Amino acid sequence: MIYEIRVYEAAEGKADAMRRRFLDIVAAKFFPRHGIELIGAFAAQTEDGRLTYMTRFSDEDARKKAWAAFGADQEWAAAKAASETGGPLLKNQVISVLSPAAAGLLLS
Repeated sequence: MIYEIRVYEAAEGKADAMRRRFLDIVAAKFFPRHGIELIGAFAAQTEDGRLTYMTRFSDEDARKKAWAAFGADQEWAAAKAASETGGPLLKNQVISVLSPAAAGLLLS
């Protein structure tokens, strides 16, 4: 298994819109379409303009293929453009790819 943690930092004043787009559009519609398994999505107890989420894939190849398909999805491109008529929602993102086997760990 491959796990991925992504931390999104919203553009100024766009945290709520960024989170709504992620939950209502990305996670609900496009992740299932492209085989991206969402483990959980989190926000800090104190507003910091970020969204952190974790996904899981069977292996690195599946992860790469899923994200490539998501990025090439024309319906996603249209939804993203429609949600950003007032400017980008995302300021920055940090991606960490984790493999329990590479660290010698076993998870069930």
